[in-house]
Amino acid sequence: MGKRKVKLEDLLAGRENLPYEEQVHYVHALLDSGKITPLQRAKTNGRRPALALSYWEMTKDRDYSDLKDELLYDTVPEIRVDYYLRNLSTYEKERDDVRLLSAFFKDHRQELSRPVSVNERSFMIFHREKFLSQGGGKTLLSHCGLEIGALNTVQTAEPFSYYAGSRAVPQNLLILENKDPFCGMRSHLLAGQNTILGKTIDTLIYGAGKKAVASLSDFSISAEPYMKDPGNHFYYFGDLDYEGIGIYEHLRERFLSLYGIEILPFGEAYLAMLQKGQGVLLPKTKERQNRNVSGAFFSYFDTESVQRMEQILSDGCYIPQEILNEADY
Repeated sequence: MGKRKVKLEDLLAGRENLPYEEQVHYVHALLDSGKITPLQRAKTNGRRPALALSYWEMTKDRDYSDLKDELLYDTVPEIRVDYYLRNLSTYEKERDDVRLLSAFFKDHRQELSRPVSVNERSFMIFHREKFLSQGGGKTLLSHCGLEIGALNTVQTAEPFSYYAGSRAVPQNLLILENKDPFCGMRSHLLAGQNTILGKTIDTLIYGAGKKAVASLSDFSISAEPYMKDPGNHFYYFGDLDYEGIGIYEHLRERFLSLYGIEILPFGEAYLAMLQKGQGVLLPKTKERQNRNVSGAFFSYFDTESVQRMEQILSDGCYIPQEILNEADY
């Protein structure tokens, strides 16, 4: 036996309009039968005879034998039932979705021969497209002893913006932190030029600041085939501040670990920034910038250039990409 708290108004639900004497008789009958007991120190309703406002209601333990049978004899082998047999109350809560999953394996197994996205598979099975990715789907799969791979899903790559002046390989690809330089360089290439600051550039990729690390982490999936040619060279150009340097170093590390691709700083552009920034009142660095950089960025420049960069940063200043424009390219 179990018990749960119940209010007087809940006990009298459906009997609110009866005479008070009949309400009292009904509550007393429940008390005499042992189905309810008043909470200790419970307040009363202030009427005569008084009734407590809160009670313990006795409940029978749930008989789960029907659920056990369902798990043991009417669930596909792909779903491991061990967890649910130990936690039948959880199975009762998740039962509708478990039955949908079991039915999918039983009646639509052929659908698994073709890979689809997680959201597409989620709708196919549970009729809710975000259940597997954002809802309780991950927990449900864990309880069923399944990995997402059992549902033959593919990762949906985050698209990134780029401009391809040429798809010939090998080629030079330049990743840009900010939108204005991307648009300016694209305009420069569209005008018939094929070099930027003296270096041949074939493809521009818009990194969108800090989003570059996340969006380009799916590079092997989202990139066009020509971009993945092993002979290609990748360069990065961003603001000359701690944040821009940090984005480059994180992106470089990610590409090296995932794809074995080395991304180099676009040295010609950074040196042009330094040159144009001489004698200019530079803007102050934003507060609370993360100043943890590994030094990998500086390793690509000569000692004098590194000293000038470090001096600008130590003065609390930075050089934005926008110091350069199409006339400089």
